[in-house]
Amino acid sequence: MRIVSDKMPKVDVASILTAEEIAAIHEFMHHYPHPRAASLDALKIVQKRNGWVDDAQVNAIANILNVPMTDMDGVATFFNRIYRQPVGRHVILICDSVACYLTGYEALAAELKAQLGIDYGQTTADKRFTLLPICCLGNCDKGPAVLINEDTYGPVQPEEVAQLLELYA
Repeated sequence: MRIVSDKMPKVDVASILTAEEIAAIHEFMHHYPHPRAASLDALKIVQKRNGWVDDAQVNAIANILNVPMTDMDGVATFFNRIYRQPVGRHVILICDSVACYLTGYEALAAELKAQLGIDYGQTTADKRFTLLPICCLGNCDKGPAVLINEDTYGPVQPEEVAQLLELYA
């Protein structure tokens, strides 16, 4: 269990984030009337480098935006597309909404798990894929649907899984 405090320890931000990340965060801060409004943008900027955001990076962002660490951690853990632990090079999100469930989600999920050899929340041994459920992809008319990185697919049939995975070598 992580314990997060409201006390924001001052950190050497430059030793945690790159100069480019710091500059990009400052640029986003100027787009909003309050720096804290740039929280999600800042997390996305930092996540882009290595695929996830660790506690030190969240603290560094909190320092830049001058917001309490608990607030920044709240944003980082609320959004399901901000990853707080390492993920594979390609993140597969499979929609488990009612619409996708009714159009074949269970068979598609079983095939993805079988092909990848992992369950939800796990990453393949070669660090190529992480498989996660998501409550809705907004692609209800094309269920069952998956999102791989930023690419949406649907409807996806179980027999198409191997060919789909090959696109992400």
